Amino acid sequence: MTPPRGHIAHLGYAILDTPDLAATAWFFENILGMTEVRRVDGMSLLRAYDDYEECSVIARQAPTSGIGRVAFRTSSEAELESRVIALLDAGREGHWEDGIAGRGRTFVFTGPDTHELALYYDTDWYVAPEHLAAGLKNQAQAKPNRGVGVRRFDHVNFLAAHPATDADFMVDVLGGRRTEQIRMNDGRIAAAWVTFTDKSYDVVFTEDWTGGNGRLHHLAFAADTREDILRAADLALDLGVHIETGPHKHAIQQTFFLYLFEPGGNRIEICNPLTRLVLAPDWPVVTWTEPERARGQAWGLGTIETFHTHGTPPTEGQDTRVYRPTGMLGKRPSGDARR
Repeated sequence: MTPPRGHIAHLGYAILDTPDLAATAWFFENILGMTEVRRVDGMSLLRAYDDYEECSVIARQAPTSGIGRVAFRTSSEAELESRVIALLDAGREGHWEDGIAGRGRTFVFTGPDTHELALYYDTDWYVAPEHLAAGLKNQAQAKPNRGVGVRRFDHVNFLAAHPATDADFMVDVLGGRRTEQIRMNDGRIAAAWVTFTDKSYDVVFTEDWTGGNGRLHHLAFAADTREDILRAADLALDLGVHIETGPHKHAIQQTFFLYLFEPGGNRIEICNPLTRLVLAPDWPVVTWTEPERARGQAWGLGTIETFHTHGTPPTEGQDTRVYRPTGMLGKRPSGDARR
């Protein structure tokens, strides 16, 4: 059966759980340079300046850190209905609910590894207030004068017990394309990268070494330049935010990156993948072997142990002491969107 390519338009939004909503929102505003549109019902709605929808991240007060939901916008109302039928035919039961954050009706379901996923089509386009209006009419919002000023929510990396199963689900049922993968010596797929667009990847599934289900490795946000990522490292240093690793360059997908822990405990990547696209309709899956992967990054320091062992929600005994910033937590910038 031919996969339903093009039925998913793009990665929409993520609900990110945090035990400290105020601190997590502070991180997104002051390190990433995102804008809090509003805060309601224990949720902070946050947007990158080039998002056309109201928000791309919903930080949600919760007992612990972790991923609440990842949603995708379909290409039309008809393709939303088509994918829901395909999900039901594949045994993925779900339910309809009223959309949140300006989205229309939304179909909510779980993937093979129990991550909560959602599909929607109807959406409200963001209209910037006067003090946030861009100088160019083809940009949703002026680039913020604080933090890095990330352009968009770029991708999500899920931890999963069986990455190949989840990647196949994304391809066969939702219409993605697998672009790269890691195959171990015993033949199992330890990680797989899937795209729905011309970007080289939108969703990643990485083997969860704890044997758990439904956990998050990281959310990633695209910066305009490599220099923005270096600036993010300096900001993290100045404001006491823990840098896990980077800046380095990945061999897989060639992404220049920096990994941070936001105060709620979730791993956040700031990356610069803007120049690499997969335009070939017949792109062959690039497979990295276990010995090739063991060489580490393309360049930079070696991969540190926590990159393979840390995920959210945290497992029993997982170290959470590094999350809380030691610097300017709670001090709001003068250009706050809620002034």
